[in-house]
Amino acid sequence: MNKPRKFPKPWTVAEVPGGFRNDDAEGKAVASTYGLDPRELPAAGHQRLTLDEARRIAANSAKLPKLLRASTKSLEDL
Repeated sequence: MNKPRKFPKPWTVAEVPGGFRNDDAEGKAVASTYGLDPRELPAAGHQRLTLDEARRIAANSAKLPKLLRASTKSLEDL
């Protein structure tokens, strides 16, 4: 069986056209979140994220490695 891939921390957020990308410490893309300018939403025809919502999701995603480590430590204390 293959070993699980590691995505070294810290993760960062980079702005890309139309959204944001999370990169690991080696610069590998971990996730992307896209959104629209609020003025473009009515023309999109259905529910889409705004750029601000996409930015907030990307910023919170970048915190996941730290949160998961803290969660694992608290489970070990039980």
